[in-house]
This record gives sequence, C-alpha cells and structure tokens, in this order.
Amino acid sequence: MSEPVVEGGPVVTGGPVVAGGNLLTDNPQLYEAQFPDPQHRAARFVADLVDRFAPGPPGRRLLDLGCGTGRDAGYLAGVGYDVTGLDLSARMLAYARRRHRRVRFVEGDLRTFALGGHFDVITCLDSALLYCHDNADLAAALANCRRQLAPGGLLVAEMRNGAYFLGNTDLLDGPSIRSVRWQGVTYTSRTTLWIDAAAQLLRRRRVWTWPGAEQALVRTSAWRLLFPQELRHLLDHAGFDVLALFDSPGPRTEPPWHPGAELATGLGGDRLHLVARRRDDAA
Repeated sequence: MSEPVVEGGPVVTGGPVVAGGNLLTDNPQLYEAQFPDPQHRAARFVADLVDRFAPGPPGRRLLDLGCGTGRDAGYLAGVGYDVTGLDLSARMLAYARRRHRRVRFVEGDLRTFALGGHFDVITCLDSALLYCHDNADLAAALANCRRQLAPGGLLVAEMRNGAYFLGNTDLLDGPSIRSVRWQGVTYTSRTTLWIDAAAQLLRRRRVWTWPGAEQALVRTSAWRLLFPQELRHLLDHAGFDVLALFDSPGPRTEPPWHPGAELATGLGGDRLHLVARRRDDAA
C-alpha cells in the first residue's frame, strides 16, 4: 500500500517531476531510482519463502498488496506466478500497467479490498501493513488477507520491527540525508524519524529539495510499531498459524538475503519477516 498523503505544499518544479503531495508515489520512475532493486532481491526472497514453506508444490496465484511500481509483481509473473497487484496510488498503478503486461493491477485499500477468487500466496512487503495504524485497521487488513487466501495459503510480509526501538536509537538520533539523480536533476531528501508513544507510531517527516524548486516539499507519514508477540496475537486472532518470524536475512537487511540463506532465530534487528498459513476453518 502506497503511503497515504498527510501533508504537502505547493511547489514550482525545476525538473521533470510531478510535484504533488507525495513526490515518490507521484513519480514512479523517481521511486525506483531512489530505492533500486536491480537484482530483484525482494521478489526472489518471496519465491524462496514460498518454496520453503508451501506444504506441497506451491500454488501460483499470488496477490501483491502495496505493489507500488509493480517491480516485484512483474518479476514473479515472469517466473510463472499468476499475479494480481493492489495499491492505493493511481499513478503507481498506471506506471505498473505500462511496464508489466502479465500482471493484473487493481486500485484498492488493504482494509477494504475485495477481489474475486482466491490466492495461494499474499505478499505485503516494505512495511505496507504498518500503514494500518490502529488495531481495527490491522484486524480488517488481516481478515481480508484470510478471506482472499485459499485453504492452506501463505501470507508473506516484511516490515519494521517495533521492538528494535526499545533499545536502539540509531534511526532516531538525527536526520538522514539522501540524494538521487534522475533525468539530470539531483533530488535531496532529509528524513527525520521520531516515536509517538501514545499512538504507538513511528512518525516520519521527509523534506525534498532540488534545483529550481521555489520551496521544499514536505511529506509526513507514519508506521505502526508492531512487536513480535503482538503480531503473533493479531495473526492468531485472524485465523493464521505463524510458520516463521525472523529478523534476517531479508531484502533490506545487511547482509541481505541470498539463495539458500539460513533464516535467523533471533528478533534483534530492525526488520520483521513473516510467513503465516491460513488456518483451516475446522481447526
């Protein structure tokens, strides 16, 4: 699920971007330049987990929630999956449809989507689940996932680990500055994270600047901070059995996932990786 726009300002651009409320989702090519994955590590990670945890030969019907530019969905379609991608961003979906013709793309929300048929695998990567900020939204999203999965189907998710912030402040100590050059223009983001303890959210403020912009573009958003045992409880209540919950390796860890990598048993890192199976109705 693409980030919901919370705050934005008018911008006069000096580059080729569409300067709306969310620079990255409004400009999918810039998004892919900012977060490259030339080896398709995220999609290959998903395929590996499905192969490891499917009870038999894995089914090929896959739903990618928060599909964004369709990069992962397109790769998985190319290796034999029948893929549907779902996202909130119309611009992301338009871009994805042009580039990944074998994938069906649908505009929708994690909390309310309803698609015909069932899927063998549902993926929810890059903390997309954490845009569900309260318990009701999380319960609705997980209930939707269970309804859309075939019996024995797998949910594969990757997200921030809320427990990491109990003893680590490295991501909170100061702003992170990152620049990306795209179509001859250098775009610089200055990102600040802080914890909203009352709401159990990791809040983020990202300020974009680039040559020719009359003023900065400010973007605020938040992720729900989920703890491992809390996540297990929510999944159990939604009708899932957790098969694996680990911090590394993953597509965004150091070192990153690679084929044949052993899954860690600890949960001390800043990422959570989940494989859960839809529980049989009779269980």
